[in-house]
Amino acid sequence: MENRIKVTFVIPSLRPGGAERVMSYIAQNLNKHLFEVTLLVIGYSKKASYDITGINLVFLNKPRVLVAFWPIFKHLYKSKPDIVISAITHVNTLMGIQSLWFKKTKFVGREVNVLSVLNNVQAASRKYPFSISGLTERSYKLLDIILCQSQDMATDMIHNFNAPKDKIRIINNPISDLFKPKEKQVDNKISKFITVGSLVTRKGHDRLLNALSKFEGPFEYYIIGDGDKSGEIFGLAEVLSLTNKIIHIPFTKDVSKYLKESDVFLQGSYVEGFPNALLESCAVGTPVLAFDALGGINEIVEEGINGFVAKDESDFLLKLDLITKRTWDPKEVSDSVIKKYNKEKILKDYENLFLELTK
Repeated sequence: MENRIKVTFVIPSLRPGGAERVMSYIAQNLNKHLFEVTLLVIGYSKKASYDITGINLVFLNKPRVLVAFWPIFKHLYKSKPDIVISAITHVNTLMGIQSLWFKKTKFVGREVNVLSVLNNVQAASRKYPFSISGLTERSYKLLDIILCQSQDMATDMIHNFNAPKDKIRIINNPISDLFKPKEKQVDNKISKFITVGSLVTRKGHDRLLNALSKFEGPFEYYIIGDGDKSGEIFGLAEVLSLTNKIIHIPFTKDVSKYLKESDVFLQGSYVEGFPNALLESCAVGTPVLAFDALGGINEIVEEGINGFVAKDESDFLLKLDLITKRTWDPKEVSDSVIKKYNKEKILKDYENLFLELTK
């Protein structure tokens, strides 16, 4: 076990979120004979939603990324990792700056969104006295690798943020063991729809609700997730007379169970990175209907095999009627994504990248 490659994962928190879940999953499942792994969490241990085992877990217990610069610096100076991999734009920006002091360490920034579109869809939650986009562009160029989850994201980084092509890599998100295919299509008396995701602007709950208010068939709609736009979203549901059809679950560790019990996964996002919940719905055998948007949706959804992509609201309603009347083979739906995004393949992609960086 000596001479293992030391890899430090840096994430903002262990609260519910796709980036946090994927990064912690990769960290825990890397080959322990090759890698010595630390998961460095900027946020508070008391707010952790995931159980982390088998690796070194360090909480900095800081309220936000901006005040964690020196604690992260001190940790890296003491631990001297071979590779640092971070996720989410503001953390990647910070780590790009830190790379100036650690010339022997390779820095990987894992982007989670198509940034140019996200900036137009969703306003920043905080106002800073400098240009985040300008700082991001300069800082990302300091990273050794910019890791993208989809081709859309890679294209955006090159064309809109002038990222050097030779620093771009694409590794999709993995499907964990929690999402096994169901044996047969569920036989619900009325259609059961589900959406899993943060209640924020970019997730497009508004256009899902607007479309569902025009859907003529009976249905139940499960919304799993929480966020700062919950008041607006459920206020809109009330205006559209949908409140009695909605079951809201702010957080659950049984996402797989709810996905299996549903007939169709609905996604309204205006932009994605690589949508974990949509991928996981396919993995359990539940077909999906998504509004067309940048961020890997076109890579996951195979028309008529595991679901459909809708161009607009009228197209969404036509395809929702079609998807609810059709008989789906859960195994076929599941196989369509397992063959491309199984954990063995994605973990091997990460391991090969880390080995390449330390040659």
